[in-house]
Amino acid sequence: MGKGRLEAFSDGVIAIIITIMVLELKVPAGHSLASLVPLAPVLLSYVLSFVYVGIYWNNHHHLLATIRRISGSVLWANLHLLFWLSLFPFTTAWMGENHFAATPTMVYGTVLLMAAVAYWILQQALVATEGAGSLLLRAIGADWKGKLSPLLYLSGIALTFWRPWAGQLLYVLVALLWLIPDRRIEGAFER
Repeated sequence: MGKGRLEAFSDGVIAIIITIMVLELKVPAGHSLASLVPLAPVLLSYVLSFVYVGIYWNNHHHLLATIRRISGSVLWANLHLLFWLSLFPFTTAWMGENHFAATPTMVYGTVLLMAAVAYWILQQALVATEGAGSLLLRAIGADWKGKLSPLLYLSGIALTFWRPWAGQLLYVLVALLWLIPDRRIEGAFER
């Protein structure tokens, strides 16, 4: 089975996720910059989630560039990832509207963690479909960022009960880790 429909469907869902997130932003009542101040938590949570969706979209594109075919398990693994990503608008709005309170921040971190787990499952399904000579398998190598991220999410979730800002700081740290360009897949193409 070819991968074109999977790519198109995933791109469409991700575009809808971003659209829903931006539609959650409410226009301030006033016309001055000061009227934006009360919206700062909502705007900051939107920016963080937009960065995360962008990271997932970018890495999803790279994943699919390494494969020639897909299987039923890849289709389900991809839907699993899209499910967790589809919860970003809800958790983003909840966290922002409640000024980064502990429970919404913990739920946000849990969704980030589950999206990371779903991404790992998708990677494994793609490698299994391609077999031992998988370009993706060679490209991801030790995958230190993929292993470190869930640990940081778990730590962030735990820290949220002590100090919500500490958990949020770890969520930002993970995003920054993934913003640094990951050249593994591009390097595998060059080799």
